[in-house]
Amino acid sequence: MNPARKSYVAGVLAALTMWVAALAAWSTAAQAQTFTDERGTLPRGTTYQIRFPDNWNGVLINDLDFAQSPNAARYLHWLARGYAVSGTARRADRTVAYDPAHEIHDLVTVLDVFEAAHGKPRRTIQYGHSGGGHVALAMAEIHSDRIDGVVAGCAHTPVWLMNSELDAWFALQALIAPNLPVVNPPQNLAALTAAWRAAIDEAQKTPLGRARIALATTVGQQPAWVSATTPEPNPKNVHELQQSMYESFFARAGGQLGGQSRFMFEHAAPGQLSWNTGVDYEDFWKNGDDDYKKAVRTLYREARADLEHDLKRINRAPRVAADPKAIKWWTAAGRTVYAEPKVPVFRFHTNGDAAVTVNLVEGYDRAIAKNGYDKLYRRAFVNRFGHCNFSVAESAAAVETVMRRLDTGHWGSTEPMDLNILGNALDPTTAARYYEFEQTRYNRAWFPSLKDIIGPLP
Repeated sequence: MNPARKSYVAGVLAALTMWVAALAAWSTAAQAQTFTDERGTLPRGTTYQIRFPDNWNGVLINDLDFAQSPNAARYLHWLARGYAVSGTARRADRTVAYDPAHEIHDLVTVLDVFEAAHGKPRRTIQYGHSGGGHVALAMAEIHSDRIDGVVAGCAHTPVWLMNSELDAWFALQALIAPNLPVVNPPQNLAALTAAWRAAIDEAQKTPLGRARIALATTVGQQPAWVSATTPEPNPKNVHELQQSMYESFFARAGGQLGGQSRFMFEHAAPGQLSWNTGVDYEDFWKNGDDDYKKAVRTLYREARADLEHDLKRINRAPRVAADPKAIKWWTAAGRTVYAEPKVPVFRFHTNGDAAVTVNLVEGYDRAIAKNGYDKLYRRAFVNRFGHCNFSVAESAAAVETVMRRLDTGHWGSTEPMDLNILGNALDPTTAARYYEFEQTRYNRAWFPSLKDIIGPLP
C-alpha cells in the first residue's frame, strides 16, 4: 500500500474508533439524566432556571433561552454528559422594551445564583442563538471575569442586521413598490404584509420584476434560500436561483417585514437605528455574491432592461436617516459588539437563515483580524435552512471545540469534515452538516465613532 493511501486509511480507522468509543459513552450517559432543577424569578422579574446533574463535570453552560425551553434536545444532551445548564427566558415585554444590556445583567445574576448554590464552576461557557448569540459575543468582550468561553449561533447584532435588511427592502421598494414602507412598521403587520406580498407576486410575473427581485436580494446581501419546502437552488441555474429569491422575499414579508423584529428594535431606544444616508448602492452591488450578480445580469438581459439604470434608480430614492439619540443608545456595552473578545469564541451560522443574514459573520471576521484577536476566534457554517436550526451534533461539536481550546490553549481543527466527525461522535442520533461556505465582503459592519457615542449636543 502506498504511503498516502496508508495514511488515509489510518485516519479513517482512527475516526471510526473515536466514533465507536463516543457512541458507547453517549449510550451510557443517555441512560442517566438525573439532576436537580431550580426555577425562579430574578429581581428584575426575569424567569431563570438551573439544572445541576448528579455527575457534574465542573462545567456550566449558560444560555439566554434555557428557561424558555429547558427540555430542548441540546440541553438534555449536555446534562447527560455532566454539564450543568442555566439561563433565562425571554421577557414578556421584550417586543416593546428590548435591551440586550439588561439581558446580560440577568445572565450574570443567574451565574451569581448558581455559584451561591453550587460553587464556582471549573469552566463557564456562554452559549446562545440569535439574540442569545449576540449577548454571548458581547459577554466575551465585557465579562471575561465571569465566563471562560463563548459559543454564538446566528448572532443578530442589531444595528448591523437592521441596516442589511434596510438595504434589501429599500432596493425592493425603489424598484417595485415605492408607496409601501420599509421602516417604522406597525406592531400588527397583517395589512402591510398582504400589500407587500401582492407587490412581490406582481413583480414575479414579469421578466423585469424577476430581475429586480434578484437585484434587491444581491444588493441587500440576503440569502436566496430560506425555505424548508424548497430545495436549495443550484447557484449556477439562473431561473432556479431567482425563483428561490422570490420565495425567500415572499416568506420574509410575513412577520419579518423590513427585517427580523424591526418593530422591536425600533422601540428599544426608541428611535430609528437604521440609515442609508451616504450609502452608494452601486458600491454595495459590487460586494454582492458572484453567482447572484451573474444571475442578475442574465435576468436583466432577458428582460431587455438596463441594470445600471436600476442601480441609479435605487441611489436616487429618498433615504432613511437614523435618530442620533437612538444610535447613542445602541453604542452602549452589550448593545453592540466591537470584535474585541477576551475569551475564546466559536461562532456558527446556517446558510439558509431568513432572520439573520449569514453575511454578518464576514464583517465580524474582518474586524477580529484587524483588531488582532485571531487567536481567540474561530467560525464555521452549517448547510441548512432556517434560523439557528442547528442539530444537537452541531451544537455539541461547537461546545466541545471551545472546551478543547480552553483545556489545551490551542484550537483544534475547525474544518467542516473534522467538526462533522466530532459532532456525529458526540451525538450519533442527529447529523452534523458543517460545510465550506464562501463569504462575500459584508457591507454593513458598524463600529461606533466618538460622535455616535457622545450623541447629539443638548
